[in-house]
Amino acid sequence: MLFTDRADAGQRLAEALRPLAADDPVVLGLPRGGVPVAFHVARELGAALDVIVVRKLGVPYHPELAFGAIGEGGVRVISDDVVRRGGVSQTDVASVEGAEEAELRRRARAFRGDRPRIPLAGRTVIVVDDGIATGATALAACEVARAQGAARVVLAVPVGPPDAADRLGSQVDELVCLSKPYGFSAVGEWYRDFGQTPDEEVVSLLARAAAPSRTATAAPVEVRVEAGGVTLPGELTEAGDGGALVVFAHGSGSSRHSPRNRSVAAALNRAGLGTLLFDLLTPAEEADRANVFDIATLADRLVDVTAWVQRRTPVPVGLFGASTGAAAALRAAAAAAGTEGGAGIDAVVSRGGRPDLAGDCLGDVRAPTLLIVGGDDTQVLELNRQAQARLRCENRLDVVAGATHLFEEPGALDEVAGLAQEWFTRHLATRSG
Repeated sequence: MLFTDRADAGQRLAEALRPLAADDPVVLGLPRGGVPVAFHVARELGAALDVIVVRKLGVPYHPELAFGAIGEGGVRVISDDVVRRGGVSQTDVASVEGAEEAELRRRARAFRGDRPRIPLAGRTVIVVDDGIATGATALAACEVARAQGAARVVLAVPVGPPDAADRLGSQVDELVCLSKPYGFSAVGEWYRDFGQTPDEEVVSLLARAAAPSRTATAAPVEVRVEAGGVTLPGELTEAGDGGALVVFAHGSGSSRHSPRNRSVAAALNRAGLGTLLFDLLTPAEEADRANVFDIATLADRLVDVTAWVQRRTPVPVGLFGASTGAAAALRAAAAAAGTEGGAGIDAVVSRGGRPDLAGDCLGDVRAPTLLIVGGDDTQVLELNRQAQARLRCENRLDVVAGATHLFEEPGALDEVAGLAQEWFTRHLATRSG
């Protein structure tokens, strides 16, 4: 498994950790490279984020051999066995610990500033790093978290060698390691972009996570929606202060579990918008690839789902479509515009979509429409330009420079989320007012 960068690794790791969201966990990132991964895990889980600063205590004549570790709050974990076998005197213990204590305080103050450390007593704690080689530092962090009162300690990493993963898995309450490749030699070989994480980035991410959100995000609930004579599973997050809701239309065989759409949905939730992620097709229907391109059926289901949303909570509704889902969203918007008293669709955003597949319906769309395409997704970009020329509604085509079809490049998906948030907030807020 190859990760684009630490943000991508964090988003994928969050999917595996999602069942823990109900435990109200604290996510702890190991500085420096573990913090960007932890930031995205915490953001996707709606969890608190902090940094866990630990210092290993090395045997004086063999520093890479740790006889213990220290953490904030006066926590110390000492291996009496290593101390005894290594012939480490109490004077040596005190000397090493004193030097490392000073460095621990300096690093904690540099990363966290004046913010207090998040208490761990009785909490589920997820310790996150960008990968493990020997796992010694990660294990020390887990031991420190336990000593600080954590009730359950989960170690979560994108990648690590099988032997180290197996060993660590037996020493924590749970290990989540997405990839355990044989022939492992270094963490960085499993990332396309594994640039150094400067202290300034750690400080910035921790500050962003600690900043109060614009609105409290409601917890998502599982729902079942009747549309087109079938029952479709979904995940609904109620509208917050934004007073509107966005329905996601997945495409090309994707599902409500798409990490890219879930990442965008999380950004919209933080802006106060509700979201509904649901499966457009049943499992049996997905088995026939032709159904993915049955734009008429997918659009009819989107109209039904929009009506279901508005019966449940009468709010303005936008559609976010990806790939073939974008064509379905535009066809649904056209149908809704022509239905007297029908379900209203008030804005549309397409991510890497195929709006051209909406065909002659494009001219009937009345909802303000934003088309987002990667600059290096040249074929789809041209199809979007052709489709835009047929739109008669307010519209805009935004090109994310250097991005390919799935927006896997560093920062590309964040740019998509920002553009979508701005479009929906502006147009749906106007409708709700």
